[in-house]
Amino acid sequence: MSILKPTLAQRTLNGHLWLVYVFLYTPILVLMGLSFNSTGMPTAWGGFSTEWYGVLLDNDAVLNAALNTLIVAAVSTCLATLIGTLLAIGVERRQKASNAMEALLFAPMIIPDIVLAIALLSFFTLLNFTLGLYSIILSHVVFNIAFVCAVVRTRLKNFDFSIIEASIDLGAGEITTFRRVTLPAIFPGVLAGGLLAFTLSVDEFIIAYFTAGSSSTTLPMQIYSMIRFGVTPEINAMATIVMLVSFTLVFISQRIDRGQLET
Repeated sequence: MSILKPTLAQRTLNGHLWLVYVFLYTPILVLMGLSFNSTGMPTAWGGFSTEWYGVLLDNDAVLNAALNTLIVAAVSTCLATLIGTLLAIGVERRQKASNAMEALLFAPMIIPDIVLAIALLSFFTLLNFTLGLYSIILSHVVFNIAFVCAVVRTRLKNFDFSIIEASIDLGAGEITTFRRVTLPAIFPGVLAGGLLAFTLSVDEFIIAYFTAGSSSTTLPMQIYSMIRFGVTPEINAMATIVMLVSFTLVFISQRIDRGQLET
C-alpha cells in the first residue's frame, strides 16, 4: 500500500498554519510564563515562583470582582440559555425564516460592543434603572441569546419535529413533551450554547464597563483598573487563570458541538 507524500502546496499550507498558531499563541504563552516570575519586573526573568498566585488570592478587590463575575455569568447564562433555546425552537419550526428575521437574530453577534453598550446604557438611563449587577446581567443576556440560539439551531437541523406531534397525539402536554422528548434530544446543543454563553460573559468587558455603575466591578474591569498602573506578575497571574478557564470552557463547548454534529 503506497503512502501519498504531501505535495508542495500541502506543505506550504501546513507551514502557514503553524506560523499562524505561533503568531497567535506566543504572546499568551509568554504572559503565562511571566506569571511565574519571582521578580516584580514585568519582563525581566528572575526565577520560577508561584508567589504571585498567592498574592492574588489575598487581594480582596480581585476576589470580590471574581465573585461578581461568577454571579453575572451564571445568572445571565441560565436566562440566555432558556430564552435562546426556546427562540431556536420557534425559528426552526417555522417553514422558512425570512432574511430579515435571520438578520435580527444575528444582529447582537455582529454589532460592535461599544455600540451595543451605549445603546444599553441609554436604555437603562431612559428607564431610570439603577446600574449594578442586575444591569450587567440583563446586558449579557441580550447578546448571549443570539449565540445560544445559533448553537442550538445546529442541533435542531437534524431534529424530527414529527415526534413532538406524536407525543402530543399520545396525550402528553406541551410542557411534558418538551421536558421528556424535545429537551433530551437537543440537550448537547443546549449545553454547548450555555458553556459558550458562560465563557463570553466571563470575558466580556466593554458592555459591563458601561452598564456596571460605580458599585459593581467584574474581573475584566478589575484587570483594566490594575493594568493602568503597569503590568505586574500579579496581573499576569490573573490573566492566566481567566484564559485557562475560558480555553477550557470553549474546548468543552466545541467538543460537545462537534459530537452533536456527528450524531
